[in-house]
Amino acid sequence: MEAYRTIAVTAPELAAHYEIQKSKFITHLQHVESEDEARAFVTAMKKKYYDARHNCSAWVLGPDARLQKSNDDGEPGGTAGNPILEAIKQNQLTDIVVVVTRYFGGIKLGAGGLIRAYSHSAVLGLQAAQMLQMTPLQEVGITLDYSLLATVQNYLRAHAIRCGEPCYTEQVTLPLQVEPARVESLLTALTDLTSANFSHVQGKEVLVPVPVEL
Repeated sequence: MEAYRTIAVTAPELAAHYEIQKSKFITHLQHVESEDEARAFVTAMKKKYYDARHNCSAWVLGPDARLQKSNDDGEPGGTAGNPILEAIKQNQLTDIVVVVTRYFGGIKLGAGGLIRAYSHSAVLGLQAAQMLQMTPLQEVGITLDYSLLATVQNYLRAHAIRCGEPCYTEQVTLPLQVEPARVESLLTALTDLTSANFSHVQGKEVLVPVPVEL
């Protein structure tokens, strides 16, 4: 299981606006996980901006970002869809679709101008989105006596280890999520902290979204 970057699912509500030489560019983007979802979003944007000259798009899909597609939607070949796609790739994002709508202002921008305009519009949209690092974490359940709870929780906070809602029974169980490479050192540290007075169960490895600060 490998880490990868995507955007938060709230992204459809975001839009970026850019104007140059009287042409108006509007960028929308969405988290998607299939080509059908990507196509549906592009279709929705074309329907919303039916009166626009162009609704150019690009998407990248899959944890390995293997599936990539761009569409110039009537702009000169390579001047719209590809710059949008490159903006996505430069941010190392996947499971994302970006649509840049253009209202033509009557002044031709030329091939170079179009490439810069669509690239800049895509970047503006990406900057408005919350980027997430999908990070592989190992689930580990720690069970111990209540007398040891405060000591262990302090350690977890100090080492930025994710801990879910504790389960309180005769003992307390802490559901942890930790980087796979840190599991062994965590268990060693807890053994020292508790004098080995705890038990643990390893669960599955999961992908957890972690906000990326740019």
